[in-house]
Amino acid sequence: MQLNEALKLYDLELFELGARANEIRRKYHGDKVFYNRNRHINPTNICSDRCLFCGFSAHRKNPHPYTMSIDEIAQTAVKAQARGAKEVHVVGAHNKKLGLDWYFEMFKAIKKAAIGIHLKAMTAAEVDFLSRTYAIDFDEILDRMIASGVDSMPGGGAEIFDEKLRAQICDGKVKSANWLLIHELWHGRGRKSNASMLFGHIETRAHRVDHLLRLRALQKKTGGFNAFIPLLYQTKNNFLDVKKPLDSEEILKTIAISRIILDNVPHIKAYWVGLTLNLALVAQEFGADDMDGTIERESINSAAGADSKDGVNEKLMRDLITSAGFTPIERDSMYKEIG
Repeated sequence: MQLNEALKLYDLELFELGARANEIRRKYHGDKVFYNRNRHINPTNICSDRCLFCGFSAHRKNPHPYTMSIDEIAQTAVKAQARGAKEVHVVGAHNKKLGLDWYFEMFKAIKKAAIGIHLKAMTAAEVDFLSRTYAIDFDEILDRMIASGVDSMPGGGAEIFDEKLRAQICDGKVKSANWLLIHELWHGRGRKSNASMLFGHIETRAHRVDHLLRLRALQKKTGGFNAFIPLLYQTKNNFLDVKKPLDSEEILKTIAISRIILDNVPHIKAYWVGLTLNLALVAQEFGADDMDGTIERESINSAAGADSKDGVNEKLMRDLITSAGFTPIERDSMYKEIG
């Protein structure tokens, strides 16, 4: 699929587009909607980058810097596991004060304290940050991640791949080519990851389609992406100053087009944290098949205005999925069905 051809998908009427996406979704998953029991842990918000869309990192719009201790992080994982979490999702800011070894000691502490828990950690942006800061190559970082207990990589840091746009919104962050390379190297180690795209800010439809086509090409090469997550930009407490959020039609079209273009990626996640639970449920009719998880505590999107700080309980998640006419399926981090 070429860019111009893919871009024309936006010209289709919403429900026609949704029907095309839903056909692909149902071939993969029938009426199943997946979720997992997980806990997000964000160890620090002290960041050397200045991404204009970010409301999480410590700056004048969020003057509350913090860094958790390794023991505090490990105990958070233990408590989450005791409440039923099967995964901890650990991503944070790019804090130069911590040192390289701190990250790997943290991973080891989590795995030692919460035996058997799946550790999803380190975005490609964090890998790139460590590589540049401490002058070691991507391969060494990825090998040390695996040796320290990291099971899979999240998809954050992708934002929008167009470099001119990146220079406007996240200058100094990982380059798009390096984001893709890091995931390719991770997949080459037999490991899985997710992919994401931040949309709804100052990007164009063409930027989104270009981003999706680059992910499609890498997936064709490696087959290593489990899921794609279109992340909706949150408008508060950041420096992009986007006054009007995207309307629901544009959001649903983007999710549907993601399903159509990324027909080689098994799962499309409607991340309820950014979309709201209601719109995430609607998105299951437009190509999505996953709601993400219970999360327990969420800091990054909620700092920018999302109503997601305290997560959602499992019963409510299952009841909402059922009431929407789907079958709720608890999964593990690799999409193996539980129960």
